[in-house]
Amino acid sequence: MNYMLLILEPHGQRAARTDAEGRDAYQQMLDYAAVLDARGQLVAAQSLRSDSEGVRVRARNGKAATIDGPFAESKEMIGGYFIVDVPTRAEAVAIAAEIPAARYATVEVREFGPCFERGERT
Repeated sequence: MNYMLLILEPHGQRAARTDAEGRDAYQQMLDYAAVLDARGQLVAAQSLRSDSEGVRVRARNGKAATIDGPFAESKEMIGGYFIVDVPTRAEAVAIAAEIPAARYATVEVREFGPCFERGERT
């Protein structure tokens, strides 16, 4: 089963780092992605630019509206993700706990599946 591990970073965290600290954090994430790849568990991994460079799009009644970032109403931004292929949710959670960013951010674990399904999945 595929799981997405979303890295939820507090706003302003990146700006508070020195250049060297930011590069070190990024390298740690690249190194961990290589570990997952060597284990045969990595489907994809990517860092995302700050939400200050993002845009949200909403279409209602045939009209699209956009909102440029940063998005002040949110407490965190999605800083990146891993997609892993493991047999169980417990394994995905264990991988999430190993992600270097889990020390300073939140990692949300989500299983891929149809959006119409309801209820608990194991």
